[in-house]
Amino acid sequence: MHGHQIRHNAQTDRTELWSDVKVGSLYGALRRMADEGLIEEVRTEQEGNLPARTIYQITEDGRLELEALRDATLRNTRLAPDPVDLALQVGEDMPPHQLRSAIEDRLLALSAELERWRRLREMSAPYLTPVESLGFDHTSMRLETEVAWHERLLKELPTPPRDGAETSADQEDRHVREES
Repeated sequence: MHGHQIRHNAQTDRTELWSDVKVGSLYGALRRMADEGLIEEVRTEQEGNLPARTIYQITEDGRLELEALRDATLRNTRLAPDPVDLALQVGEDMPPHQLRSAIEDRLLALSAELERWRRLREMSAPYLTPVESLGFDHTSMRLETEVAWHERLLKELPTPPRDGAETSADQEDRHVREES
């Protein structure tokens, strides 16, 4: 295929939903893969007034690399550390109301992403293979867990005073805003 076909397929397949591959960086990635010998140029085609397009194919080294990456991915069960956990551990100096607000914002964003994902899955359902369907379920379940964890975190966080009494952190924040 040529880069435009690959880009079109990636957009059609919604590659960005299930990978870190950005469609906009495709041509740079094709050049790097060609430099590494993972793909090779087969020919150049030109249709009408369209620009000439280079056709690529995967090499034997490319197939071996693909197999190795796939196998490593399927065998890797290590969960990557979540930076949120570190932020919470070193955030003892953060005023409680700011922390609560940040977690509430995260919860809203995750809930919206979960809802978006559910709608996308529902629209895609007639076209999904059983394995693709399970991929959607996997992401939905991960988002559901994140939402539940953030809800639990909010319940566990100290609740800032709501009776109008300002904490020293509130007073400091107000003083900083007034000086700005």
